[in-house]
Amino acid sequence: MSTRYTSTAILFHWLIALLMVCNVVMIWFEDFYPESWVRPVIDTHKSIGITVLGLALLRILWRIGNPPPELMVASNKEKIAAHVAHGLLYLVIVTLPLSGWLHDSAWNKAAEHPMRLFTVVPWPRWPFIVNLDFDTKEHLHRLFGDIHSALAYVLYGLFVLHVAGALKHQFVDKQRQLQRMWFGK
Repeated sequence: MSTRYTSTAILFHWLIALLMVCNVVMIWFEDFYPESWVRPVIDTHKSIGITVLGLALLRILWRIGNPPPELMVASNKEKIAAHVAHGLLYLVIVTLPLSGWLHDSAWNKAAEHPMRLFTVVPWPRWPFIVNLDFDTKEHLHRLFGDIHSALAYVLYGLFVLHVAGALKHQFVDKQRQLQRMWFGK
């Protein structure tokens, strides 16, 4: 069995990571943009989120048919921690954009601002939410917004753990951990 991830898994990993970092940075600076930028930045944030959702689902399907290489860990505790951390990362990578999509669907001004992926592809909102009364949508908009924000903080924590674990294996344990998830040989 190979000790490296497949090129497809590597591509999914880095593309999803890059898009998520872009989305995080973009939204962190939202308050500093000129007013004319806010709507386009939020629309781009939504488009990237939906793209991440699609890529994450494809990555999960790929992983089902293409198991990853064996973990390079010293103990069963590390192996369990790695599996739990990866499982949580997958869960957050899927639920974060879903919660954002639900949040957007409950926005009372959604009808005035149709959602288009990267300003081109019309994207639907959840009809069972869009058709609710104003007060219910307002409540759900806050709820899904809070969930989306909370999941973002969970993502930040998991990201730090993920990077710390990879760096520990690479530099402390002297394993070629980073090379397993990078292009080339």
